[in-house]
Amino acid sequence: MPHKTHAAWLAPVIFGSALPGFAFAQANDETTASPDLSPVVVTATRNRSQAGETPQKVTVITREQIEQQLAITQDPGQVLSNLIPSYSPSRQKLSNAGETFRGRSPLFLVDGVPQSNPLRDSARDSYTIDLSMVERIEVIHGASAEHGLGATGGLINFVTRRGSGAGINQHAGVSLTSDDDFESEGFGYKLDYRLSGQSGDWDYLGAISRQQRGVFFDGNDEIVGIAYPGELQNSISHDLFGKLGYWIDDDQNIEVSLKHFDLEEGDDYVPVIGDRAAGIPTSARRGNPDGDPGFNQVSMARLSYSHADWLGNALDAQIYRQRFRAQFATTPFFPYLDASGDTRYDQTRNESDKLGGKFTISRDGLLDDRLKLTTGIDVLQDETRQVLAHTDRTYVPETQFRNYAAFVQGDVSLTESLSLHSGVRYEYAELDVDTFSTIDRSNVTQDNVSVEGGTPTFNETLYNLGLVYQATDWAQLYANYSQGFGMPDVGRVLRGIDTPGQDIDSLLQLQPIVTDNREIGARFNWERYGLEISYYESNSDYGERLTEQNGTFAGSRERTEIQGVEVTGEMQLGDAHDLRLSYAHAQGKSDTTGDGRVDTKLTGINIAPDTLRLGWSAAWSDRLSSHLQASYYFDRSVDNPELEFDGYGLIDASLGYRLPAGKLSFGIENLTDKEYITYYSQSARVSDEYYFTGRGRTLTLGYQLDF
Repeated sequence: MPHKTHAAWLAPVIFGSALPGFAFAQANDETTASPDLSPVVVTATRNRSQAGETPQKVTVITREQIEQQLAITQDPGQVLSNLIPSYSPSRQKLSNAGETFRGRSPLFLVDGVPQSNPLRDSARDSYTIDLSMVERIEVIHGASAEHGLGATGGLINFVTRRGSGAGINQHAGVSLTSDDDFESEGFGYKLDYRLSGQSGDWDYLGAISRQQRGVFFDGNDEIVGIAYPGELQNSISHDLFGKLGYWIDDDQNIEVSLKHFDLEEGDDYVPVIGDRAAGIPTSARRGNPDGDPGFNQVSMARLSYSHADWLGNALDAQIYRQRFRAQFATTPFFPYLDASGDTRYDQTRNESDKLGGKFTISRDGLLDDRLKLTTGIDVLQDETRQVLAHTDRTYVPETQFRNYAAFVQGDVSLTESLSLHSGVRYEYAELDVDTFSTIDRSNVTQDNVSVEGGTPTFNETLYNLGLVYQATDWAQLYANYSQGFGMPDVGRVLRGIDTPGQDIDSLLQLQPIVTDNREIGARFNWERYGLEISYYESNSDYGERLTEQNGTFAGSRERTEIQGVEVTGEMQLGDAHDLRLSYAHAQGKSDTTGDGRVDTKLTGINIAPDTLRLGWSAAWSDRLSSHLQASYYFDRSVDNPELEFDGYGLIDASLGYRLPAGKLSFGIENLTDKEYITYYSQSARVSDEYYFTGRGRTLTLGYQLDF
């Protein structure tokens, strides 16, 4: 039947190793029946490179690894931090401000559709999908222009599940979460259901999830403080996802997918402000906060077409639309008078609408099967603004961004052992901003500062060049130079203008961010042992460093230089035990004096601490399995003594037991119930309001059933 042919064609995408290129990887539960363990095809690379054969570090996080983490924590930021060496520790908040990747911003994608909002970064772009919908996560480390705007630190692509298997296949899951004292206000739960399958030339999938989170308790059994920008605790989220595919023939497939994610914060807790100088963290108590609850609402529609043999070429095309709305909690920055003449405080809402398309053609087998050429065109229109929700005032004017890009990429085998990977991408971008007036934060009127609108244009030619050398059967060396293209936080620049006579066309702060990434590395594969070591440098002549000014963050356009080392290793002991190790070191400086030389160390808002992680997975029998992981964040010293970081270590554990029908899991986050101040709270800003403890010992009991 045709659908069997299609499933075989997709096998290289579905199966693969946890550490790319290593032959000893295990398939996840849904794929154990198949003996095919072909290398993963990384769809986030436009030429569909295979993991373990790229000139820069690529990580593929499998479904098995995702499920190991979800047995312990449902926080997607924590999952990413646990599995990506140079990703900052999770803030454990809805806001992921300060969660950087190699010291810069990552571009988040869902099936190649951008989720990030670089024109007005609401710092919520990793909270647009429930991980129960995700088959794997593809991570490209370092600057990349392959998907256009935003990937100055790297790419994180969430690849969603798809229909597979003849007939109707169903999945149901439930999990319960609690603090270790089983306080009623700390209880949470999650429900998810999925239906999928294939019928003739059709494949389909429908999924839904609902999650309710209780309040979080720290290691001292106190409620973790409430954050103004956005909270995960005491919130409810829903995710609806549908995908329908049709195989025109063995080579052609058309697919449509629709998704809506909604997370709403609770409205019955208020912060109890701490005292940073006295070492007293911010907590929370029951109460009625001002204003409406904050929320994330993200909708996405995607239509894709692929042809594996169009006149000898592989063709991929997709068009997409994404609607993003993020409302923030009330803060004491925007006063207004209500109908009774009483002073109230407004809250901001980010609104972003994207419409785009990506078209790629690739031809392999050229020059006696030594050359592969890939070319394509990308188009994007992004309309973003930020408003004050109760008074409908403009905080950030509507900014329309249009981006057109064309690229060509060549991969050539110079010898049997040496391959060259090179490409060029041309970016043309246009901003369109109408004349506007900035907000005066001290009263209810508009500020007197008027800013003349304009339509500045930008163009950049970006290059990448890499080599991969297969030194032996077990050793591979690589080197790479790549550039990333991004825009500064345009909304942050525009809303902060306080000098009269400014106009959009002459604002140097709006110039693009071009990041140069240089990397060398080595991969080793000794049957049951694997190791990858990489060193990188990430420099930008006119980057963006966040600095705190009067309680808010502003973007300072400065030269920045970052260097780092990443080490990942895996060792399989027999068929039952798997050990993993990762270590990440990074340091960076920026030019705060404008003399062209970097002079000031980057703080925790911009760069992660040095991190060591160890993991041990064991299959004790056909039914019983376990996972134990430890993370240690090392001390970091910076030029501002108030932002120095005192490191801490955390341990998590989980057990899984396969029943005659379904599987039970039990996870413990922060096994030792350690009390600690989070990395962001220590090293990103000096603030009583944002001085938070991390989550204490947390228990999660889950049950999953496939039928």
